[in-house]
Amino acid sequence: MSQIVKPYQEEGSKKEQVGKMFDNIAPYYDFLNRLLTLRIDVLWRRKAIRSIKNRDAKHILDVATGTADLTVEINKQLKPEQIIGMDLSHEMLEVGRKKIAKRGLDKLIQLDQGDSENLQYEDNSFDVATAAFGVRNFEDLKAGLTEMHRVLKTNGQIVVLEFSRPTIFPFKQLFNLYFKYILPLIGKVTSKDPKAYQYLYESVQAFPDGEDFLKVLREVGFNSNQCKKLSLGICSIYTGFK
Repeated sequence: MSQIVKPYQEEGSKKEQVGKMFDNIAPYYDFLNRLLTLRIDVLWRRKAIRSIKNRDAKHILDVATGTADLTVEINKQLKPEQIIGMDLSHEMLEVGRKKIAKRGLDKLIQLDQGDSENLQYEDNSFDVATAAFGVRNFEDLKAGLTEMHRVLKTNGQIVVLEFSRPTIFPFKQLFNLYFKYILPLIGKVTSKDPKAYQYLYESVQAFPDGEDFLKVLREVGFNSNQCKKLSLGICSIYTGFK
């Protein structure tokens, strides 16, 4: 399992600190995502939703939804009956609510504040459960994935989009230089939280990516699990079924 990496060097659980960090950076989050990835994050989300096999899925849960970018993409591609996005951070959800209201999607997309490791939804409720750049922030990775498994219907699909570590020389070295030094500097100046984008690098290094993550999916009950690497391994799409 991954080691526990926290955003701040202070008392408090990882869960509490992650919530505080995202509340701090919420006003800058979307802008920085587009800036720091050169808008490639938009394409990653699009590809993640394209990996959903059941194109007639009616009920979809987006865990750690943040500012609700993935819920908007889900609606664009699938037009389900209901999308629920849930997140720990109140401020991130407030940004998301404004976003979906602006698009006239507030009757379709429901945003809830809650704990990814203790989901407030009934067993066997959803056709698909997604998470984009969120499972890395779980305090207990297995607990969060087990909860996603619980709320899925039989044969329901999990789709996880998450950062991973490139392995190809010299791209690996160049990316690590950017990720470790340049990205945190830009994030510090722009987001006003000096630790947030340093935590991003540290949490990616500690995260069990690739085959290690597929192993965790198997351990919590998912099957037919696959990993698709994107952009030379900067991030990966993981899929599996209940």
